[in-house]
Amino acid sequence: MMGRVAGFAPGELVLLGLIGGFFSTRSMEVDDITPDQRRLFERFAGGDDDAYEAVFRQFQHEVYGWILRLVRDSGVAEDLTLETFWRIYRSRARFDPQRSFGAWARKIATNVAISYLKRQKPYTDLPLNLAVPARDSLAQRELAQRIEAAFRSLSARLQVVARMALIEEQPYEEIADALGLSVGAIKSRIFRAVRLLKQQLSDRGEHI
Repeated sequence: MMGRVAGFAPGELVLLGLIGGFFSTRSMEVDDITPDQRRLFERFAGGDDDAYEAVFRQFQHEVYGWILRLVRDSGVAEDLTLETFWRIYRSRARFDPQRSFGAWARKIATNVAISYLKRQKPYTDLPLNLAVPARDSLAQRELAQRIEAAFRSLSARLQVVARMALIEEQPYEEIADALGLSVGAIKSRIFRAVRLLKQQLSDRGEHI
C-alpha cells in the first residue's frame, strides 16, 4: 500500500495497515489474451451460444472471486455471479473483442455487487466466520470484527471502493475502470471512506 498514503493522518495510516493485514486476499490476475481467446470473444460478441458457455466456464471463478471480495458472503456471491453472467449475456453485442473481457466483466460484476449492497438493511450483527488467522489473539479477532462492521456501515459505493483499494489493493486505475469513474474520484472516495471508517471505529470504542 506504499505510495498511497499521502494526505492521511497517522491514525489513519495505522488503520490502513490493520485493514490490509487482517483481510487481504488479493491474488495476481493475468488478463493476457491469446489468439484463440480473441477468436472466442469474437464469436461470443457475435451471439454464438457455445462461445458464451465457453466464456462462462473460463471466467466464472474469477467473477465469483471478485464479487466475494465485495459482498463477503459466499452464497450471495454465487447468486450475484449468475446475475452478472446473465447481464453479460444480454450485453454481449456491445462487447469489443479487442478489449479485455476480464475488465469488462469486472465492471458489470461491480455494478451488480453495488446494487445488492444498496438493498441491504443497516448492518448490526457481527459476523462469526471472518477470515482471521487462528493464531491471532481474541483482541485481534474482536478488532477485525469491528473493522468489518465499520466497512459494512459505509454506503454501498464507498464500501466497494474501500474494499477494492484497502483490502484487495487493486490499482486505482483498475478501480476507476470497474466503476466508470476518474482516478481522482476514486482517490476522493477512498479518502472519505478512511475518514468514516476511523470515525466508526472511534464510535465503537476503538481509538486508532
